[in-house]
Amino acid sequence: MNLRAESQLRGDWAEAAGVSGGFFSNHSLQGTPEFAYGLTDWWEPGLYLPFAVTRDGQFWSDGAKVRSLFVVPDAAKRTFFYGINFELGYELPYFSGTAWNLEIRPIIGVRNTQWEFIVNPIVDVGFGSTGEADFAPALRLARNLGEGRFIGLEYYADFGKVGDFLPLNQQYQELYTVTDFKVNTVDIELGVGYGFTPGSDRLMVKAIIGYAFPVPGKSAEGNSAPTPLAMGTPARPAPLLSK
Repeated sequence: MNLRAESQLRGDWAEAAGVSGGFFSNHSLQGTPEFAYGLTDWWEPGLYLPFAVTRDGQFWSDGAKVRSLFVVPDAAKRTFFYGINFELGYELPYFSGTAWNLEIRPIIGVRNTQWEFIVNPIVDVGFGSTGEADFAPALRLARNLGEGRFIGLEYYADFGKVGDFLPLNQQYQELYTVTDFKVNTVDIELGVGYGFTPGSDRLMVKAIIGYAFPVPGKSAEGNSAPTPLAMGTPARPAPLLSK
């Protein structure tokens, strides 16, 4: 089980998009309890229940998402690893201009004893009359400090519609400094991000807390989820997904 939380200090997408009653990310907290179960060493289904707490202290649900992750077996032990994740979500109107969305996230990574590099050339597809396919890549470069500790950089972007990218000043471009470590059996990632374009959140902090429930007959290492992707993509402003 993972709990993801992001605190956004800029990025009022609803006002920019002219959406009455929409969600304002400025000074908000967004979180996502995530429940996943590894059925095999290459397949893991999961469920997300995203929510937000507004700057006025109101709690808002953002629907639900289901995902299906496929990765090469024993990905955590490989120098070169790959996979793909499909995430189907239903979002409420004050979070997205399209109710049903599909994220297609290829996973391509290389690692050695000192470094890991992961690429996600993500395509977000919104269904319905206002939906479109957006290109929203993510990258991670991290230094392995040993004993489950990493420091690194993570880059998140949303270029806009495939084949018709937004002008640079409207694109989402954000860079995070991150650290990953373990506290007993709990996995923790902390990060601070900065947006480089007017279409980005200016400052954002994120935390991911994960715990793998014990499975009888498996070691602690075997209890870990099969995904080698340590980063959690933060929420992006809605206009850029058509979002």
